[in-house]
Amino acid sequence: MNAAPAPAPRGPVRPGYRLVRAALVACCVLAVAGCSTVRGWFSDDEDDATAPAALVDFAPTAEVQRLWTANAGKGEGRLGVGQAPAVADGRVFTAAVHGGVRAFDLRSGEQAWHYPSELRLSGGPGVGEGLVVAGDLDGNVVALDAATGEERWTAKVGNEVIAAPVVGFGIVFVRSNDGRLTAFDARNGERRWFWVHDVPSLSVRGNGSPVLGPGYVFVGNDDGTLVALSAADGRPLWEIPVGQQEGRTELDRMADVDGQPVLDGTTIYASSFKGTTVAIDAPSGQPMWGSPNGGAGGVAAGYSVLAVTGTDGTVFGLDKNTGGALWQQPGLLRRGVSPPSVQGDHAVVGDQEGYLHWLQLYNGEFAARTKHGGDPIRGKPVVADGILVVQDTNGRVAAYQLGQ
Repeated sequence: MNAAPAPAPRGPVRPGYRLVRAALVACCVLAVAGCSTVRGWFSDDEDDATAPAALVDFAPTAEVQRLWTANAGKGEGRLGVGQAPAVADGRVFTAAVHGGVRAFDLRSGEQAWHYPSELRLSGGPGVGEGLVVAGDLDGNVVALDAATGEERWTAKVGNEVIAAPVVGFGIVFVRSNDGRLTAFDARNGERRWFWVHDVPSLSVRGNGSPVLGPGYVFVGNDDGTLVALSAADGRPLWEIPVGQQEGRTELDRMADVDGQPVLDGTTIYASSFKGTTVAIDAPSGQPMWGSPNGGAGGVAAGYSVLAVTGTDGTVFGLDKNTGGALWQQPGLLRRGVSPPSVQGDHAVVGDQEGYLHWLQLYNGEFAARTKHGGDPIRGKPVVADGILVVQDTNGRVAAYQLGQ
């Protein structure tokens, strides 16, 4: 077991500290705004600028077929962690804050196994190399056999885990909420190395999972940077700002890279809460382009178009080669839009009312819509073998196929 040199944290980070700090800032803003803002909460005015955009009718150009539904257990509720399923080898793996880990058949939804647990599994699951790995709100990590659900090993990190672990190169990479990335041996759970990045005093609730490349692990940070580390020992190789921490107040300076970056060939794409998206040559760390369109939710890559969810709910289509804006879809403003995924020729996102929306990748127009359930969809939809799988905050899981 060895550890790469790492900067020391500025102090112990208590679970929920940043969430409480953000809540205090929000309360102060409301207090300054005065009673008219409070009265606005109870207004019936449909033109209220803070209300979610009303859904508009359109002529569907694609047909949505729901293949199956299942229950992952009691979901995340209002934790704001964005739980999502993982898919590998024809199975869908889910974790729940109350309900353990489950495996379902991708095409039929039949449950293959269930690992019951008292752990509050907020991060995960991550899948790879025959393992399913999840972390919880108390820093516990559990690794299971992907075929049977049998427990292989457990480990511990120093803070809550709200991002899915990533498995590769014989290592399990666990991102915890104190800015630390810990690498465990996939065979037995022994710690191989760790790396720590300073966490701002105020940031968006959430963490993106690391991304693996040949010999690399890429991590988006709460200070708006993207870092490449050596997967073997955690040595930093390069660091690039995705969003600049600029502004007079801590709120203004929030620049989190909370959405999981996307590695497409040798180019890695990442987006920031500052509303910026960048493309970087992954081996060298050389910036290729930057765009003023983006958000903390992350990106999804199609053949030539990058789909990006803005902080306000706008969905953008960017040219993958230049970053130029090809289109924008403002029809989901203030609807708590999830990170995007790509299914065929469509970008797909969920919203806070449990709807799924399919947009045409070439022009951003609505192509299809379906009601998944009544609870928010905060996690990124997952696409495998042409099938989209989604999990809402109540633990409801479903699979969808898209036709013409």
